[in-house]
Amino acid sequence: MRHRKSGRKFGRTSSHRQAMFSNMVVSLFEHERIQTTDAKAKELRRRAERLITTAKKGASAAGEASEAVDQHAKQRLVARSLHLRRQAAKVVKDPGVLQKLFDELAARYADRPGGYTRIVKLGHRTGDAAPVSLIELVDTPFAPGVAPALGEDDDFDDDDDDDHDDHDHD
Repeated sequence: MRHRKSGRKFGRTSSHRQAMFSNMVVSLFEHERIQTTDAKAKELRRRAERLITTAKKGASAAGEASEAVDQHAKQRLVARSLHLRRQAAKVVKDPGVLQKLFDELAARYADRPGGYTRIVKLGHRTGDAAPVSLIELVDTPFAPGVAPALGEDDDFDDDDDDDHDDHDHD
């Protein structure tokens, strides 16, 4: 029985799964929206929201440390902020994205008590008919209705047959 076991395995080893989601989290925080399968999007949401909450706690501790009067309290808050940054750095390997997470995203979601991501179902992928979703950060600075580029493989359910040769071959 699989009772009380959280997380999906995706037919991968634990190290492969960890690396895959680390890369996906970096891409999500860098581009603020990515396209993937439904199951991966749902699992990615758990990891991304935990990291944003960690960043919020770290930014809060850093802010309190700058205002602390007592030297011991200041050192404790700086150490907590550094610890939380290092915990996030274990998953977010890109230093630029880590900086964005702690500075920009933590400030953007400071007043939001969770629910930092949105999953929009897009349909089924051509080829294997896998259900595809768009996972994005809420409150993004994108204009409504204007989506940035999704990547190379965003041509699912594309009914254009332009890449087929319509010429008669004799």
